[in-house]
Amino acid sequence: MAQRPATALLLAAGRGERMRPLTDTCPKPLLQVRGKPLLQWQLEALARAGCESAVVNTAWLGEHIEARFGEHFHPAPRAGAVATTPAHANTGVALRYSHEGRDFGGALETAGGIVRALPHLADVFWVAAGDVFAPDFVFDTAAVAAFAASGLLAQIWLVPNPAHNPGGDFGLSADGLALNLPKVAAPANAGAPPRYTFSTIALYRRAFFKAIWCGIPPGNPTGVKAPLAPLLRAAMDAGQVSASSYTGAWTDVGTPGRLAELNFK
Repeated sequence: MAQRPATALLLAAGRGERMRPLTDTCPKPLLQVRGKPLLQWQLEALARAGCESAVVNTAWLGEHIEARFGEHFHPAPRAGAVATTPAHANTGVALRYSHEGRDFGGALETAGGIVRALPHLADVFWVAAGDVFAPDFVFDTAAVAAFAASGLLAQIWLVPNPAHNPGGDFGLSADGLALNLPKVAAPANAGAPPRYTFSTIALYRRAFFKAIWCGIPPGNPTGVKAPLAPLLRAAMDAGQVSASSYTGAWTDVGTPGRLAELNFK
């Protein structure tokens, strides 16, 4: 039986403090990169992969995001794409919204937001940040199938360290497991294990967010705020996180300068 496309959670709840004043009246995932809202690049990639549903979590100006994309995202045909028959046509992505700002007065951080959205996600699901530009990334159904068969809790994609994160986040072992390396502020010394930056793009299993790993009640009904990194590091120590490198275009669009650079390339 073919692997069903995974569902997805797109993280779009951040305030975008470093992007002010641009984000004073516009949520960061709606800032334009090469003529499209940042979030649209991720939605188009998910639609191309056949992902049928996604949750978008919001906080700051979240109503603007729902107003822009509505309940269903229909991708425009790609230039030069071969027409498909109706049986194989891309029907787009059904969208739900987890309005953390409306429900709890602010963003719940990444782990808190994932647990809040979990009732609407499949057993295996993608997570990606709505403010990361990765136009060449493929949300590959083969990767979903391989991860589902692995029994692991998470599969993350690592990128070369950008200038704003020279010390990286995690390591990558020869057998494909992510390594929990101590945080450093500068590039690793010669002979030290190579370090990479977490792209924010990952596959997770619902079991990762249950009591043994995560203490937040199912559905996060009280709006617990919790980061994801401590959970990932604990799972890495237990050999439960695999990793792959991604060397395509990737930018954490965290400052006006990075946004301007993308739009002038």
